[in-house]
Formats: sequence, structure tokens, C-alpha cells
Amino acid sequence: MAASGMLSTLLRSLQTYTEHQDTPRLLGSAVSLLTNLTNPRNLTLLTAQLLTAPAIWEQPEGVRTGLSVISVFHSAARALVHYDEQVEEGNVPELLPGQVHPGGGIRRDEWARAIVEGANEHSPKWRHLLVLSGLISGFHGNQPYGISSGLEKRLKSSFAPATNGALSELAAEPILASNTVAMVVNMTFEHLSDYDRTLFNYELLLPQLMGSAFFSNEGFQSAYVVGLIDPDLVEVPGGRLVWPKSSSSYQQLQRLLSRPLVSGMGPLSRLIAHSVEHSRDPVQVQGALDGLLDFSKSLLTQWRLNKLSSIDNAEQSRFVDQETISETLPAMWQVMKTALFAAIIILRGIMARVLADRALASDSTAPLLASHALHTLRNLYFVTTKLGTDSFTQYTFVYLTALDILSRYPGQSEVFLKEIAPLQLGAIPTHPLDRNLDLYFLNTSEHFTLVLSPAMLANLLIPASMPYLSKSSEQNLLPLFEAGHSVMLSVFCSPSSTELASKHIPFYIATLFSAFPSDLSARQFRLAFKTLMQVAAPPSILAARQPELPATLLELLHHLALNAPPDRMAVQHAPGSEGDSSPISEQAVYVLTMIDSLPYLSLDILEEWLDIAARLVNVLNADGMRVTCRERFWDVLMNGELDPDRSQISVVWWTTKGGADVLLHGAAAYGQEEEGVFMSGALPAADREAKL
Repeated sequence: MAASGMLSTLLRSLQTYTEHQDTPRLLGSAVSLLTNLTNPRNLTLLTAQLLTAPAIWEQPEGVRTGLSVISVFHSAARALVHYDEQVEEGNVPELLPGQVHPGGGIRRDEWARAIVEGANEHSPKWRHLLVLSGLISGFHGNQPYGISSGLEKRLKSSFAPATNGALSELAAEPILASNTVAMVVNMTFEHLSDYDRTLFNYELLLPQLMGSAFFSNEGFQSAYVVGLIDPDLVEVPGGRLVWPKSSSSYQQLQRLLSRPLVSGMGPLSRLIAHSVEHSRDPVQVQGALDGLLDFSKSLLTQWRLNKLSSIDNAEQSRFVDQETISETLPAMWQVMKTALFAAIIILRGIMARVLADRALASDSTAPLLASHALHTLRNLYFVTTKLGTDSFTQYTFVYLTALDILSRYPGQSEVFLKEIAPLQLGAIPTHPLDRNLDLYFLNTSEHFTLVLSPAMLANLLIPASMPYLSKSSEQNLLPLFEAGHSVMLSVFCSPSSTELASKHIPFYIATLFSAFPSDLSARQFRLAFKTLMQVAAPPSILAARQPELPATLLELLHHLALNAPPDRMAVQHAPGSEGDSSPISEQAVYVLTMIDSLPYLSLDILEEWLDIAARLVNVLNADGMRVTCRERFWDVLMNGELDPDRSQISVVWWTTKGGADVLLHGAAAYGQEEEGVFMSGALPAADREAKL
């Protein structure tokens, strides 16, 4: 059939919508005609019809309809580029009678202008973006093939103004228009130059992008899909939960993951962050943060309504069917992971804007934005701990920046900590989600101890930490126990908590020694003991009140080291933490802890404990552990941990008082029978026995 006949047939088909129509076939025919029509007016006519045709727009399939229209113009442009490449290479295929080569003999620039003219006043402005996006992506980077570089630049420079015009009219358009604009800008943004990107009206664009990404039916839908899972969970014999692949919630989750906005959430979140950084209206930036906070609250609420949230991650294999763990649950966590990463990227843009914007950095706004960012991270913390993503740089920047900003305002810091405090102080929650929120509180509150009042430390932080200091039989609580110890140590280090330290340190010391190694890793135990020694060392007020405390602590450690099991223990540390590099014995941990404490001893007892620590190294029964302790001992002596006065004492001990022999050769090591100590000139042993 001639191109003109095909055009007439296609135009008639586009005028009406039927339930059984083959829309992909219609769009395929449109691609063929766009590359074969020889009259520019027909190109303009077909483009105009594609943007208004009832067959396409009367019952659209969400943003997929707009994506299909973009692909029409993109595919047509790519066909022209491919033909020009073949001509350049001399591989032009022979044409059948009546056929014309792609482009129909029309110059490429003339072809592109005819297409653009079809985006006229008869169609909404937001649909014009589909034409521009298809042409820009189709011709991008293909000179000398396709259109001229000048026309390509004009297409790109017109995209942002066209977007601004569409944004100004979205209030009168259906929600599909807003979602489609978000998708089109997201797809086209990477092809634009830096100058072209400055032409966007980010004050209008930012709220539309946020709404489409997190709250629309084309985005995350306010996380309601997570709550829909619970009714589909089935308990099978044996008490295990099954989430079948045939369930409606799983099918809906799969559809959500395949949506263009969700599958393109990575570049979309970066586009939103870019909009945050370039919006001239600070109110829109605050609105974006409020939107993230609302979404995170919804996600947390929906997850709590799910029976799966009542199962600890460490016990999942006991209470959830294996097929569910391996097949359906990964899809749910993929949605949450995508949402988490998107939120972090946007939060990074917001925090960067706060640091650079005088209006947002004001005393009335900055602490509010920082607390909202920390609330958002708290609501998403169950995802963070599950996936172990709290160590990647974007998250760290957002978290630490928000902490630094908020800690400048002690009053607002106390309000924030009261808002996220455990509901019941002094008890370990039974629900895993509540324990997760306790973990976030503990990890966060330790950063504020220097700016909190003594009353806040005594009435909130210490009571919240107490349940996680005692021994427990649940190994999955190890991160909480380490966080609890970190909070207590942070409180002790606060200059305003001398009275609290004097009151609680005796209890804490007993708790610390009883918690290791069952509820504390070797790393955390060493850190805790070293911190105690630092708190008790001069010139602190506590050292003046209890000067004997460092020596007492070392005596306790010394006793434990002599009587501790010498066998290697399993490596134990919190998930995601650095942990211990290799298994060592409990006895070796005590020896290393004593060596760690040497830089904090007063001058009058340093030499004595240098000698004791060196002798303890030789108590160890494994060469590898002795080598590890000797290397750590040498590291303390040589790598700047000792101040000049302590270094001088250490040098004298090492060189002239036999320290080297004690450490390296085990002179007079523990466990050997003492030969006795006698005054100079005493009788030899044989003569003493004869006298007797």
C-alpha cells in the first residue's frame, strides 16, 4: 500500500478507541510512516494526530502511553540516523518498486521541523514534550548523521521553556500529565547541556517531581503496597509464614517495580536533588523535605502493620518459608531499597543546600530541617539495618551533617531526642521494630552528650541505656548492647557529667566485665575500657576525686588476664561493624586492653604497668597472639600515642630497665617458679642448705 493510503487508514484508526484495538500496531505503523512520508505537511499532520488521537489518549495506560509515544519519534529518528550511516558506509539496501528510502527524500532538518510543527495549539503543552524528548534522544550525539548540530541545539534549548509552559498549566490537567512530565524530564535531562538545565523553572518542577515519585500511582504510592502484603501472608503447618507468588500483593509489587518512574528512580532522585539545589524558593526545599518525612512515616506505619515486621532478621529462617525468603521477599526489599536510596540522594541535596543557603541556614530554619532529616532517617532505619547501607558515603554525609547542624542548638536537640526516645525506658521492647528504633536512638543520642544538660543525661540517656548493659542470652541484640555501652561512655566523657560519672562508673565497670565476651565484641570491650581510663586520667575532675581509680581498673584487668581462658574465641561483632580481624583468646583481649590503656596512666604508675603489661604478653600460650600483642605494644610506644613525658619514661624503661628483655624474651614471665630475692652478698643457695 502506498504511504498516502497507509496514512489515511492510520488516521481513521486513530479517531476512535475500541477495547480490542491493537495500540502497539498503530504506533508501529506511525513509526513506519514517519520515516517514509515524502510530504512535510503529512508529517506535521500525523504528529498532531498522535498527540490528540482518542485511540491513544482516551484510555491511557498511565505514563506508559507517553513512553510509547516518545518511542515513536525516537525510533523514527534512529531509523533516519541508521540509514545515513549505511549511506556513508556504502551499504544502502536496494528498494522494491514503489518504496522510498527513510526520510522520503526530505532533508533531515526539514523533517525534524515538520515533526515539531505538529506539536501545536490543538494538543496540551505537556504532550509536546513527548515529541521533543523523542527527537532529542533519537538524534543525540549522532553528527554528522541526522540533523544539523545547530538544529539539535535549538531542540535542546527549547525543551526547558516547553517544560515550564507545561508545568504552568498542570493544575487544569489530569494527574497523568504531571506524572508524564516527570518521566519525560527525567529521560531527557541527561541529554541537555549545563546551560539548558539552568532554564528550568525549578520552583514549579520540584513539587511535581516529588509528588510523582513518592505519592502518585506511578511512583511509590505512599508505600501502601507494603501494607497490602499482610492479608496475603498464609501460615502453614509448622507455624511458618508463606507469601505466595500468586498473591495479588506480589503481582502488584512486580507491577510497581516495572513502572517507568520506579525503574528510573536512580536518575529521577538525582534530578530531584538537582532541583533542590537550584530552586530559588526555600519554601519548596522545605516542602521536599516534608514530603520525604511524610513518605517515611507512611512506610514505617505500613511495615508495622505487616506481620513480617514482628520477626527478627536473625530468626527469619525459623518463621518464614524458604521459598518466600528466596523469591517473594527480595522483591519487597528491592522496593524499600530503591525508596531508601532515593530518599538519601534527595536528603543529600537538601543538606548541601542548607549549608550553602543563608535563608535555610538561619537559626529558625536550620535546626528544624536537620531534625526532620534525622526523623526521616529514623523512619527508614529498619531498611538501613536490614540492607547494611548505613556506611555508604551519601548516607554518612546526610546523617553527620544533620547531627552537626542540630547539635548547635541544645534546646532543639533535647526536644528532638525526647521525640525519638523509647516509649518505655528501662525495658527491652519485645517487637523487633521497636528495638530497631531504640538502636537508632542510642546511636544518635551519643552524638549529643556534649550539648545536653546533666538532667537530660540522667533522666533520659542513662535510663534508655541501662537495659542494654546487662547480660542477655539473645545474640541478635549485640548491636543494641554495643550501642548502649557507647552511650554510657559518651555520657561519662561529657564535661558536665562528672557527678553522674562518679555515681555510675562503679556499676558500669561491673557490668562491662560481666558483658564481655557474651554481649560485647573484643573491639567494643577494648574501646570501653580505654575510654574509662581516659575519663579517669588527669587532669579530669574525676581523677582528682578518685585518683586510685585507674590503678584499680588495671588491677581488675590484670586479675582477669591471669585467669582468663587461653583458647581462641569466635570472632564476634555487630553486623556491619568493622569487628575483629582474626579470632584471639579472651586472655589476649585483656592483654591488648591493658596495652591500649598505657597512654592514659599517670606518670607515677606508668613504669610499673609497662613492666606488668610486658610480662603479661608472655603469659599467652600461642605464638601468634604473643606477636599480635608485641606489635600493639610497640605501636603504642612508637607511633605517637604517648605524650613527651610518658615517652621519656617508656624509653628509659625499654633501654636501661630491661623492658626490651621482658617484652621480647619473656624474662621472669608469669607462671615460672620464683627463685627468691636476696640481699647483695648473701650466701649461695648451696651454702644456705648446708648451714641449715
